[in-house]
Amino acid sequence: MFLNGGGMRGGPLHHQLRGAPLVRQARTAPKYRFYAVDDRFPALEPVSSGGVAVAGELYDLPMETLRDSLLPAEPRELELSVIELDDGSPSLAVVLRREFRLEATLTDISHLASWREYQRD
Repeated sequence: MFLNGGGMRGGPLHHQLRGAPLVRQARTAPKYRFYAVDDRFPALEPVSSGGVAVAGELYDLPMETLRDSLLPAEPRELELSVIELDDGSPSLAVVLRREFRLEATLTDISHLASWREYQRD
């Protein structure tokens, strides 16, 4: 599972992983825009052009933990999807739901491509 927000090490939602091991730091393929949603959490949005490689962490997350702990804690603006990592491999991740594209206040932080960098600004 690719994580790019509060579920990463040191984040307020990291406990939702229930001890799942970190596989490695990772980046997405440059096929996504990256947003701060209502300045509360990050969201990936797949795009056909103009995408960036977003920084995150890859975890070996058991399906039970995904179902019972992580997904129930995700904001309603996000949904489970399969993304592409920079090495071409697929990974589960959460992305922005299309129906919230026009409803939420989105700040494009693609130029930073990192939730941690955005939070430091």
